[in-house]
Amino acid sequence: MKVLLLGPYNRSIIDTVRSSGDIPIVMENTIIDRQHKKTADYIISFGYRHIIPREVVDLYEYQAINLHISYLPWNKGADPNLWSFLENTPKGISIHYIDHGIDTGPVLTQQMIDIDDSATLRSSYYCLHEALENLFRERWIEIRDGTIDASRQTEIGTCHKSTDKNDYQHLLTNGWDTPISLIAGQALP
Repeated sequence: MKVLLLGPYNRSIIDTVRSSGDIPIVMENTIIDRQHKKTADYIISFGYRHIIPREVVDLYEYQAINLHISYLPWNKGADPNLWSFLENTPKGISIHYIDHGIDTGPVLTQQMIDIDDSATLRSSYYCLHEALENLFRERWIEIRDGTIDASRQTEIGTCHKSTDKNDYQHLLTNGWDTPISLIAGQALP
């Protein structure tokens, strides 16, 4: 099976796809459009910063997944790690089907992750990425083969655009190396 990988280059995801006998097609951050329709059998999005067009989503129904560093339905959209601390929402990882919304598709598998209080935004981000790569490695075959049950997201949760963090930049006193303890629960009601 040919698997289209959208997002920054990720050796772990490529190796997992390859080890299952599938052929990875790495597109990194190329914007997928109509000309890419059905160039593969499956799509995996991880850290991809573009919206996949409706006609492409329709072609890959239940054959396109997103790996997201939040415990859905919380922190859909941009900067999920940051918002999980600012808004004191669950921290975790999710793998879900891609649908027409932003991180709204049925969840295939997810895991809550404990983040040490001494962590920074950067170290917690890397912790979530590593956990998500491991979860993908453990569950890829089941996901690909359609033998894992998906659960519809029933709660509203939260969603953010990349510009939403502008009001909180002043809290990031050391950029992404800011300790999470300094920003926890700081979002305005």
